[in-house]
Amino acid sequence: MKKKILAIGVVLALGLYVNGQDIHFSQINHSPLTLNPGLAGANYDVQATVNYKSQWNSVASPYNTIAASADMRLNTNKRVRKAHFALGVNFFNDQVGDSRVSTNNANLTFASHVVIDKNHTLGLGLYGGWLQRSILPYNGIWDKQYDGMHYDPSLSSGESFMSSNFSSFDTGAGLVYTFSSVENYMRLNNSKLFNAGIGAYHLNRPNFSFLSRPNERLQIRFTGFVNGSFGVKNTRMLVEPGIYYTHQGSASELLFGMYGRYIIRGESKITGFIKKTSVAFGLFCRNKDALITKFHMEWNGFGLGVSYDVNISSLTQVSKARGGIELALRWIMGDLYFTRTSGIFRRRF
Repeated sequence: MKKKILAIGVVLALGLYVNGQDIHFSQINHSPLTLNPGLAGANYDVQATVNYKSQWNSVASPYNTIAASADMRLNTNKRVRKAHFALGVNFFNDQVGDSRVSTNNANLTFASHVVIDKNHTLGLGLYGGWLQRSILPYNGIWDKQYDGMHYDPSLSSGESFMSSNFSSFDTGAGLVYTFSSVENYMRLNNSKLFNAGIGAYHLNRPNFSFLSRPNERLQIRFTGFVNGSFGVKNTRMLVEPGIYYTHQGSASELLFGMYGRYIIRGESKITGFIKKTSVAFGLFCRNKDALITKFHMEWNGFGLGVSYDVNISSLTQVSKARGGIELALRWIMGDLYFTRTSGIFRRRF
């Protein structure tokens, strides 16, 4: 009975938390426009990603999130550039609990990256889009249906729903700095890539409440991150650390850790038939919430990432340490394996 009561409390707490906060991915580096609008066109000529996350299966109806994005540079063919421009589009759908609280968000992003010199760029991204929410209110579990000892679904929820379906305009911005120094020969492997950025989502504070509370609006989500990829000289190894911080209303999240990447095979410079292949394993921590194990593999611009959250918070009594699995797919052109020298792009491996 105690476990059942605790489970009901956890379901209520999770529902309230998710309703007031944005989605989050453990592989946030593979969902760039969710992290910072300024990442559109920051590192790649073309990039397309798909992310899927399922969590809390052991506590309640699973929470499922899927997101997709694509971005591309618009003036990559010019030999001399003082800036490059980029466009991006992204979409996500989030489904929460028995009430089927659904959030859809679709955005269009424009970014401009000023070329400070051959190794440094500074970019600004702006997005605007559409935010839509819906709910099946009569499927929910509400605090007033708990009589102090038991959950009684026959009791009134006491909630007054203004609308079970509504939409709002959404806008935000992000600033990104990039440093890139990429070598051309595998035997050196002393490349360096460094990204840092700050961003703000929902600057216009769109309506986010199903209840008759006109002043309850979505909080601005602030993001900050630093990540990089650094070759270990004279080896086939790279280390890829990252720190990601999010703050929204009264909630904050810090995610940090590192990948270790191994270049299995470099791309052939003569025939082009041998494609570069790499694998990476990572361990990350989300503060006071989860340990995250990660695997990522790349082949010729295609990438597959798999991660699993091991819950370490107070919810372990119910979750039994089971958090959620996440998948990430990515395709890129003009990636980290290229460098610009005297107006010509050269291969790294």
